[in-house]
Amino acid sequence: MSTEAPINADARPAASLPTGSSPLPQRSPLGLLLVVVFINIAGFSLVLPLLPFYGQAFGATPLGVACLFAAYSLGNLIGEPYWGRLSDRIGRRPVLIASTACAALGYVAFAFAPNLWSACLLRVVGGFFGGTLSVVLGNIADVTPPAGRARSIGFFGAAFNLGFVAGPALGGLLAAPELGAAGYRLPLFAAGALAGAASLWALLFLQEPVRAARPAATAPASRSETLAFAYHHPLISRLLGVGFIAILTFASMEAVFGLWTSLRYQWGPREVGLAFIAIGLAGGITQALLIGPLARRFGEARVLAAGVMVLLISTLLMPWAPNPAVSVALMALLMTGHSLTFPNLGALVSRATPPENQGAVMGLQGSVQALARIVGPPILGWTFGAFGPSMPFHVAAVLVAVAALLALRIVRLSFPANP
Repeated sequence: MSTEAPINADARPAASLPTGSSPLPQRSPLGLLLVVVFINIAGFSLVLPLLPFYGQAFGATPLGVACLFAAYSLGNLIGEPYWGRLSDRIGRRPVLIASTACAALGYVAFAFAPNLWSACLLRVVGGFFGGTLSVVLGNIADVTPPAGRARSIGFFGAAFNLGFVAGPALGGLLAAPELGAAGYRLPLFAAGALAGAASLWALLFLQEPVRAARPAATAPASRSETLAFAYHHPLISRLLGVGFIAILTFASMEAVFGLWTSLRYQWGPREVGLAFIAIGLAGGITQALLIGPLARRFGEARVLAAGVMVLLISTLLMPWAPNPAVSVALMALLMTGHSLTFPNLGALVSRATPPENQGAVMGLQGSVQALARIVGPPILGWTFGAFGPSMPFHVAAVLVAVAALLALRIVRLSFPANP
């Protein structure tokens, strides 16, 4: 795979669609795809505020709870590149239909886990079938010209965050923690139903996107070739570094937040689920209303750097929150930083990648982020138990400061005329 792509991603020509095709045909494949994203993420996020309490029903320590979060991402680590490359070969639509249907079955099996380690294993399986963000992002790249990808990925993020609003609220309302592990079966059935609905929607309404012809000579022959391309590409390598640190921070805060509020404010799954509504709304508003105008005005690289700085501020301030309202506001600020960072990161990666390799490179990006979700929650969950509830935020702030330095370098690479 060639590594001679121009460093200035904003200058890359629109090459991902064949001549004469429209990025948004009359039935708007992007809009239909966003419905799949919303339904699927509603099911995925429905489980998140329940995990600390579901784990505690099995007698889990903070480290054990964090492992429940990380187990899903271990499955993602395997699934993202697999589904991404498979979708490059056989198409996006069949992969989305099959994987989300299997994910639905995974949620049902998870509801009947007999112990913590069985639950972790089932989360790995669910994460494998749920690791299709690379397929979705590849699909977005197929139907959107390069100049509009930050805006389109912003809409993807908005659909993601709207699902992130609906899911936790539903999960918190359906949970019955007084019944122990059995009290979480109904919300897990609901998560399975949502994943099944996403599969059915893809079957009935999605069409396979029109993609540019893929010259065999330029397609990656293996995962190692994709890794080599990303490692040697000066922009993509740094973007993956920022993504790794940022998602490690965000995923760890997701895992720790329920434990932290339970200890500090005596919250249960209902309160945590309601808090996730405000957190998800902050991300949805940011991505639906701000990403497009900000990217056009300042460029994706600068908005990405601003998002990393917002992440840094929120992690620095979180241990000092004086009351629940401020804690939720700071988590919403964390989500805002996440929402500013990732659409622009994805757009920059996509625009620096040859059209025939979108699925493979997006799969690699998904794997890097999944790896961050694997290592982050257990490490910061362990620091929560070993060094106190504030330590995870201090560690996260140090890591995000490193990501901020990388983000500033990305700005200089993307705008070489501006020192």
